[in-house]
Amino acid sequence: MPNTILSAIAIAASSVLFVTSVSSETLPSVVSETTSSVFVSPNIPDALELAGERVPIDGFGVRESLDKELIVNTYRHSSTILYLKKSSRWFPVIEKILNEEGVPNDFKYLAVIESGLSQVVSPAGASGFWQFMKKTAPEYGLEVSPSVDERYDVAKSTKAACQYLKESYTRFGSWSLAAASYNMGQYGVEKRLDEQSVDNYWDLHLNSETGRYVYRMLAIKEVMSSPEKYGFHITSESLYLPHEVRELAVSEDISNLNDFALKNGSNLKELKALNPWLRKDYLAVKPGKTYLISLPKIVTE
Repeated sequence: MPNTILSAIAIAASSVLFVTSVSSETLPSVVSETTSSVFVSPNIPDALELAGERVPIDGFGVRESLDKELIVNTYRHSSTILYLKKSSRWFPVIEKILNEEGVPNDFKYLAVIESGLSQVVSPAGASGFWQFMKKTAPEYGLEVSPSVDERYDVAKSTKAACQYLKESYTRFGSWSLAAASYNMGQYGVEKRLDEQSVDNYWDLHLNSETGRYVYRMLAIKEVMSSPEKYGFHITSESLYLPHEVRELAVSEDISNLNDFALKNGSNLKELKALNPWLRKDYLAVKPGKTYLISLPKIVTE
């Protein structure tokens, strides 16, 4: 993500695919009527909340910090459009688990700022939608072995993230601090709260990354909740729909996943796309464990 407002504006100026339609009432007086593409500063809502907690929008630096993240995500067109398209596929999966686990629905936006709803790997080695480190993943029930890496299983990694966030909420009594701890760790947040004698995220002096982190989550929530307000017009036909799958229970080793896929009416491309947690071309099953492998649903006329 660009680090300055100038870089965000530069990206916007270079875009030839994105034209924002803004009513004349909202345009600055310096914009001529003949301007075909208009770039305006997003309005900051008067009242905001994150995970049911009020955002002190008039607190020191809060409005300006949020303004920066809103500008970046409003004018970072390609990424934000992809977030909106992907959310149609993945938010139903994530929302269901958040609800079952008792974690506020707004934390689906944390997955967006962590990975863009993609199976990415960070320079430090954090992986998957929720960016778990290899060492941390097993602490939250995720298997990481030569042939299996459940950090790439969206459902299981979402449950693991919920476990971490609930631990953090119990520790801090605040969902915004729980979100911040997802970036810098629970110990890091606790240490800075103690050092600075404050009790909330909005008053903390933090490193640049964590200082932006919750504002990024808040800005993504605002843009994705009201995309047309920020100039994003995505038709229902262009959204990425959820995969329709059938699940096969596997409790024995599979020596060749390509053969397994073909035998079950699919192919390796489909199998790997639907099961990114399968990291090799074979599956070694631990004693007593059963895996559910997803394949495309067979359509019968």
